[in-house]
Amino acid sequence: ACGSAPSRIADFQEVLGEPTVALAKLRELCFSGIPFDGGLRCLCWKILLNYLPLEKALWSSLLKKQRDLYSQFLKEMIIQPGIAKANLGVSREDVTLEDHPLNPNPDSRWNTYFKDNEVLLQIDKDVRRLYPDMAFFQRPTDYPCLLILDPQNEFETLRKRVEQTTLKSQTVARNRSGVTNVSSPLKTTSNSLSEYEVLPNGCEAHWEVVERILFIYAKLNPGIAYVQGMNEIVGPLYYTFATDPNSEWKEHAEADTFFCFTNLMAEIRDNFIKSLDDSQCGITYKMEKVYSTLKEKDVELYLKLQEQNIKPQFFAFRWLTLLLSQEFLLPDVIRIWDSLFADDKRFDFLLLVCCAMLTLIRDQLLEGDFTLNMRLLQDYPISDVHLILKKAKELQDSK
Repeated sequence: ACGSAPSRIADFQEVLGEPTVALAKLRELCFSGIPFDGGLRCLCWKILLNYLPLEKALWSSLLKKQRDLYSQFLKEMIIQPGIAKANLGVSREDVTLEDHPLNPNPDSRWNTYFKDNEVLLQIDKDVRRLYPDMAFFQRPTDYPCLLILDPQNEFETLRKRVEQTTLKSQTVARNRSGVTNVSSPLKTTSNSLSEYEVLPNGCEAHWEVVERILFIYAKLNPGIAYVQGMNEIVGPLYYTFATDPNSEWKEHAEADTFFCFTNLMAEIRDNFIKSLDDSQCGITYKMEKVYSTLKEKDVELYLKLQEQNIKPQFFAFRWLTLLLSQEFLLPDVIRIWDSLFADDKRFDFLLLVCCAMLTLIRDQLLEGDFTLNMRLLQDYPISDVHLILKKAKELQDSK
């Protein structure tokens, strides 16, 4: 990153001040890291993730349209099922023979409801554990969803659904080859798994907002629904938008995060789909690519890992699928994402970052045995992401 902070901020303001944002210029600036000041990062991410168009004149109408659409999703997917559930106790005529909780018919609304609950429980378990070392996700949001938290409402909210649905053993953990089992030691502090307290009525913690975003995403994308690890992708996006210094943006963090997450998932969802593992777009192909790139850049290290039979899926699976969100502390993850989102070849740079991470610990890897090296790769020892990004940029330039 060159230039002092004030002049860098001025550079960003200049590019963002044009009636049409020059994308190539913006990418170049963002690649070296986006200042947090004035909500610059939040704005740049929304442009880089194709949520905001380059013509600024279109912004306000687009934002209104998308945020209204999100309210519509809330009404259809959370409020209406909740009202139907609340009414059931009252009106019996609603429960025809066609549709009742024990109806085995797969088209039954109840069947959908129970299936959704399985997904909801999995999401709930995962979002309660987001960044246990930070208090942020457990704090109440300044902008709870009034549609849902209206004290007059008798209907069932997601919070109540979770309380009432204790499917205990039936809950199917949809785990992608152990994404969370290999979660890095960094993330599991001794008391981290103590459950979050549910806040009093009328308040909503940030993790509950994230839960709602993921639930709606799962409902709208039944082909992939929810897979563990998505919580780690949505967390940094939501955190960034929900800490925007401008309240008129911050207020809409939930809807904006939803659409940016949806756009980001459209680009990386293939990593989460098991059946694509061996195709060109699947995760196996990308993991192999990390090794073939390493072979080009540092054949000695490549051969050493091969010889020890350290396969890329042992560590690169998590690095690539979760965009390194499990390897570093949140502020550092966010800095890496500035570069990843700015990469016009979309995530090619991520392969170079993974290579840089390997070459930066090459001396330790060349000396270590299998066990030691696995430990290094599972709990990556370098925390200076600037050093890693600088190295990745050198690898990129040395092509």
